[in-house]
Amino acid sequence: MAQGKIAENIAELRKSIHLIARQCGRRPEEISFILVTKTVPVSVILEALEAGISEFGENRVQELLAKKKELGKPALWHMIGHLQTNKVKQVLGEAALIHSLDREDLAEEIGEQAGLKGLKQVPCLIQVNSSGEASKFGLKPEEVSGFVEGLNQIPSIQIKGLMTIGPNVGNRGQAENSCLSPVSAENQIRKAFRRTRELQQELKKSFPEIDFGILSMGMSGDYKIAIEEGATLLRIGTAVFGERK
Repeated sequence: MAQGKIAENIAELRKSIHLIARQCGRRPEEISFILVTKTVPVSVILEALEAGISEFGENRVQELLAKKKELGKPALWHMIGHLQTNKVKQVLGEAALIHSLDREDLAEEIGEQAGLKGLKQVPCLIQVNSSGEASKFGLKPEEVSGFVEGLNQIPSIQIKGLMTIGPNVGNRGQAENSCLSPVSAENQIRKAFRRTRELQQELKKSFPEIDFGILSMGMSGDYKIAIEEGATLLRIGTAVFGERK
């Protein structure tokens, strides 16, 4: 990608978010984004940093650690991919936010490792499989409330909200429902995002002592719908970095 193109793409993304938010009656400042750096070299990440971006997301712990070290500049890194329990020790203290808390054994390991590292709080989002796809990680919406109750036994876990991944339809790639028409695909995505927002509201009422303020949903192919359905944090990759192998 040509020098300066990253900055241009970021500026266009910001304009787009502002416009979509205004069109659906939301305040643009309610919506933030991180740049997903999967397969993106550090030289390109540096361009994004110089363009004013300070938060990045990685799918794999080893990539996060390596890029954070190589970048060598102040930035916040989010762990957005599926987190294995044997990687928890490595990522605690390195990731500003874990987006993929989705099971009891992971929560227990986070609690144990936080104690060993002397970390009083580990900010996390609960991952919800709101599309019901077998290929996706995450709790079913109806499982989340009970899961939150169980987290009372692990005080070091600080729940900050929910994360979901839209269903694999339309231009989102090869997936269960890739034969759907564009309208049907959009409806499927909207339904999943809306269910996650509704769950967020339910949890706020059931657990008033927990913030649940972050709703992480929407990527390059569906962030418009995500904004319309209440997302507060977008995970953007190709819209800024382009298609990468």
